[in-house]
Amino acid sequence: MSLVDDERAYALCGSAVAREWHNFGSAIVILGDAGTLIVVEAGDALDRSCVWNAGEVRLVGPAPTPVRKRLMDEPWERGIEDRKVPVHLMVRNSEGLVYLGTGTVTRASTVLRSDSGEHVLTGCALRLASPLSRPDLERVRPCLPPTGLPTLDWLGHVNDDRVSALEQFITSWYPAVGETAERPPVQALPLDLPEGLGHFYRLAQHRPRCLGVQNRVHPLSKRRTDPTGEMLVFGEENQGGFFWSLLWTLDGPEADPTVWFREYDEPPIAEQEPLSGFLIQFSLFEASMGAEYVALCDEVTEEQLNRLTEGLLPVPLRPFCTAFPTRFYVAPGLVLHVSDQGGGAGFSVWAGATHRTALAPLGDTPLKWICFDG
Repeated sequence: MSLVDDERAYALCGSAVAREWHNFGSAIVILGDAGTLIVVEAGDALDRSCVWNAGEVRLVGPAPTPVRKRLMDEPWERGIEDRKVPVHLMVRNSEGLVYLGTGTVTRASTVLRSDSGEHVLTGCALRLASPLSRPDLERVRPCLPPTGLPTLDWLGHVNDDRVSALEQFITSWYPAVGETAERPPVQALPLDLPEGLGHFYRLAQHRPRCLGVQNRVHPLSKRRTDPTGEMLVFGEENQGGFFWSLLWTLDGPEADPTVWFREYDEPPIAEQEPLSGFLIQFSLFEASMGAEYVALCDEVTEEQLNRLTEGLLPVPLRPFCTAFPTRFYVAPGLVLHVSDQGGGAGFSVWAGATHRTALAPLGDTPLKWICFDG
């Protein structure tokens, strides 16, 4: 990376008379006839534009219409041969303007304005053409110190009081929403629910994200039986490829029933843990998948996995999800799940954290990370 004076930076966009200046949230976007310049402030935040990781810059909007058109529409309107109009990315820190290189939009979010019918760009991510080195990343994205990382108090209760373990994990990982952070009042629940599932729903009253962000435990209003009427379907994969259910009996629910995994055209298979352990595993999986800060890698060898998990604690439960047997490892503010890819392809690893510093120790293992937010 190199320092660039302001006039030289602006010249990357083309002639001065053709430049348009806009704000994209806290970022400055300059549109010109020769290119686009995006300048973000140094720092680390969820609610404003910044360098997110070594390979990505995130913009938090909303963006004005000309910026949306330049970043989202014009590359396709111009045709294949003209798509490489450059987008230059810079960071302003105490030294001045630091040039990161060029980038391309990899994902974006929009909302539809009801008054005009226009799509508004609310945020996007740009992938850097050349990832930053660790020293360069620290130069433009100094990390904030962690505060209030979730503890591992729950882990000691996994095999003696799973109801408490589940509650302690969920309440420490997810902030309560609503008027108070106190435990929500116990509400009437259907009598046909097993105690563990009823407790999970009570926790979800003020922490609805625990119902899942990748896969889902259905809200009470969407509970249903399977086509045979024999099973209570309470959870589903995000694309509907499989679902989880409990045996439906007229005599009432078992205290800690078997959870059945079923792909729609296949016979059901029992999960290795009963409902009490399954709900802990489901919660760990969704916490890691829905975390703000993630790290993921495929084709990890057994040796690499052993090194990666050296400083983590294993969760003492049998593997989760029969389709992709998954184990869990944890540290304060961190959940890492490991799935066997089968066929000798090694393991896939996904870690989620409540603060990016919780991911930092994982970076000491030499892996080809698909994404690393530490």
